[in-house]
Amino acid sequence: MTALRISRTLPAPPDRVWRAFTDPTALATWFWPVETFGTVAEVDLRPGGRYRIDAARHGFAVSGSYVEVDPPTRLVFTWRWDGEDVETLVTVTLAANGDGCDLVLDHDRFPDVSSRDGNAQGWSDCLDRIPAWLAAAPTAATG
Repeated sequence: MTALRISRTLPAPPDRVWRAFTDPTALATWFWPVETFGTVAEVDLRPGGRYRIDAARHGFAVSGSYVEVDPPTRLVFTWRWDGEDVETLVTVTLAANGDGCDLVLDHDRFPDVSSRDGNAQGWSDCLDRIPAWLAAAPTAATG
């Protein structure tokens, strides 16, 4: 099995970054931007709850279930692309760092290096969009 790790230091406290990963409206805004991808996100944020992020205009989606939900520091969820049998595991860890936070994303259980590398590029692209979402999103946590 093959794994990847991506780290970012973000200009917002962990609770705001947590919201980026757990609020369906936030996910649809930054993950695959709704304006471009027609993204719809569904979130049932509890252990055993399901999520789905669907880029309707481009015909791809990912879904899975939450394994661990420990706000606002740790989120663990399974990851499976529509049409594929392989299920991987994502762990997002957030730690306060001054006025911001450190994000570490571990994505494990890839069957090969090619799968890992493709997902690494995708995660990097998505995570690069979080700072703009943080700058534009209201600071109050909303559902």
